[in-house]
Amino acid sequence: MMDGVMSSRATRRVVILGSTGSIGTSALKVARSLPEHMKVVGLAAGNRVEKLAKQVHDWGVRHVGIGNPAKEAELRRLLPSGVQVHVGEEGLCELASLEDADTVLTAIVGTTGLRPTMRAIECGKDLAIASKEILVMAGELVMRRAAEAGIQVLPVDSEHNAIFQCLQTHGGRVDEVRRLILTASGGPFRDTPKEALRQVSPEQALCHPTWKMGPKITIDSSTLFNKGLEMIEARWLFGLPIEQVDVLIHPQSVVHSLVEFRDGSLLAQLSCSDMRFPIQYAITYPERVPGDLNQLRLEELVDLHFELPREDDFPALRLARKAATTGGTMPAMYNAANEVAVQAFMNRKLSFPGIWETVEEVLNRLHARSYGENLEIILEDDVKAREVAEEIIRSH
Repeated sequence: MMDGVMSSRATRRVVILGSTGSIGTSALKVARSLPEHMKVVGLAAGNRVEKLAKQVHDWGVRHVGIGNPAKEAELRRLLPSGVQVHVGEEGLCELASLEDADTVLTAIVGTTGLRPTMRAIECGKDLAIASKEILVMAGELVMRRAAEAGIQVLPVDSEHNAIFQCLQTHGGRVDEVRRLILTASGGPFRDTPKEALRQVSPEQALCHPTWKMGPKITIDSSTLFNKGLEMIEARWLFGLPIEQVDVLIHPQSVVHSLVEFRDGSLLAQLSCSDMRFPIQYAITYPERVPGDLNQLRLEELVDLHFELPREDDFPALRLARKAATTGGTMPAMYNAANEVAVQAFMNRKLSFPGIWETVEEVLNRLHARSYGENLEIILEDDVKAREVAEEIIRSH
């Protein structure tokens, strides 16, 4: 698992892929509060041109990426002279390999971040990963290449960052771990009866009780697919089989995850619900530095509640275990089918339970392939799963 040690004093020179999303904007807040620890040298977004241009002006970066080539001309009109614009997937790869950068923070939703992540590894950049899809699709390949390159892969997701912190107090060893326990808020439908789920609207699913996030991840939190993706991600980040990765519902979102050791002891990481905590730790690791984050006051906590997820009513976790156990390209197809189904739900072409019903049918229809070192096999099966998911949705 994540070997090697970052410099404890050097300022991290960071490229942020996905700078206009919730993770990217939180990362910029961390950079603002810790200028001696984090210098932003490149920014990239998919479509949000005006927000990206403002970030370029505010931060004075000389390199900017836009994922959608159709937005290039609009972006250039808004930028000061001398800023180099990197366009499309290859542009994101160019940003990920910037000579001025030593760390790439990947916060792009979907599969777009996969090739730039591989390019960053090839160029010896440390990775701070917030994009679940990267390790879900190609975790074995990413972690193997990172180990060969001797670079750090540091998790930015609050749950994986919490597990990483717990393991660091134990010397980073996983041989004495019985299981990793990812916590989940349970989303807005934690107590909703199963028979009422077919009436759930996109507006209701977008009302997350704890976190303010983008629409895709918010829907995933309401279905528990977000947690399914995190289970697969944890399997690769920490080098443990999926059987040793569990989920508990914890509505207060104060305990961000736990590690249970083979003697029955538990270590947990607690903090206020603020994504700046895991981002700051990933950037400043191995140091812990003071910032402007709110401190958790234990005496003000009313209670900390935990319960088992309703896996029969929300089968995303069961499907994640199936995908991870099958291995190969099956996790990529799990992710791809879910993306298509979520979009169909948002467009009112699919019911809320139709999301997991579509994913399950895709996994039942398709066969996983081993991909070894071949990224193209992963991307081919990603496309195939999307096509089958769309066919299933049309038939409904």
